[in-house]
Amino acid sequence: MGTIHIDLFTTLDLVGQAPGGRDEDPDGFPYGGWQFSEPDEIVGEHVIAGIRATDALLLGRRTYDIFAGYWPHQDDVIAERFNSIPKYVASHGSPTLDWAGSSQLGPDLPAAVRELRDKHDEVHVIGSLNLVQTLLRERLFDRLNLWVYPLVLGVGKKVFDGGAVPTSLTLAEPPITSARGAVLLRYTLGDPITA
Repeated sequence: MGTIHIDLFTTLDLVGQAPGGRDEDPDGFPYGGWQFSEPDEIVGEHVIAGIRATDALLLGRRTYDIFAGYWPHQDDVIAERFNSIPKYVASHGSPTLDWAGSSQLGPDLPAAVRELRDKHDEVHVIGSLNLVQTLLRERLFDRLNLWVYPLVLGVGKKVFDGGAVPTSLTLAEPPITSARGAVLLRYTLGDPITA
């Protein structure tokens, strides 16, 4: 059985909204692109290593649209990997899936994610906060990989919005700290917490 990895860039106040670019979120979020204000070689090395291990992507609709508009037109190690592996999209609508290797998951998301575990070794969810919150609530992940940046934004969608189920997480590996103060925290899913 494979594993589902959630990969997120977050701030100290756990805002994970629109880290990649100003236009990433058109809903008036004022800090789009905040992650790139702090480029870092250590972050890049670990992100690339994670991407190389990925054999399928699981994305929410908005993240899929951003990626599909960008990665097919790039020529680097990330594009090479993303363009060659299956992409699964969680959407209630009818997205246009023109990016090669893309398909939409069925309406029973928990069942569809469990099937992905049987088909792939390492499925990565990148960004896709709405989808992430569903996966957290349903306990449908194996690893939570958080790059926590030394920034506080005060506004924006947070990683644990949306009713995450009380659960414990276990540190899978020692934290990695970059020269600019970003910290990679890798957790495995633990037991539910009961009252």
